Amino acid sequence: MKFARALPAPSPRSETAKKVAWIYAAVLVIMVVGQLFSFEKFIPLIAGYWLPGGNGATTLLAGLIVVSEVFALPFLLRMPLSPLMRWFSLGCGLVAAVLWVILGVIAVVSDNAMTNSGILGTKVTVPSDGAQLLWAVVLGVLAVWSAWGLWPADRKK
Repeated sequence: MKFARALPAPSPRSETAKKVAWIYAAVLVIMVVGQLFSFEKFIPLIAGYWLPGGNGATTLLAGLIVVSEVFALPFLLRMPLSPLMRWFSLGCGLVAAVLWVILGVIAVVSDNAMTNSGILGTKVTVPSDGAQLLWAVVLGVLAVWSAWGLWPADRKK
């Protein structure tokens, strides 16, 4: 008995949305490679945001960021997926952007002096200031545009 069946991706609303999804996927790949390259240093970097919950919450958040970036890729690349996996992947793309927006807002409003935001991991330094928030908002726009343009539900006219 087959429970899940991979189906081709529905047609996008526009070719622009498909290109935006490819751009967002490329950005996520660059980010996740940088973060996973030195993940053991990425967790203490996320701890530098002084989030509530201690080490356990920081480790969970760092893992959630990386996992959501990886699992967003199948939806963005329009791979054949089961309907549930397509929705899950869409949600992961949105969650990744939202987490970076939240961390960007925390970096801007807090008085914590961090030198690296962690967007590209620990090997490439991205300042933790307004530039990080701007980058996170761009990620959010790409995520929402991709979700709108590649929406997996049937579109009845």
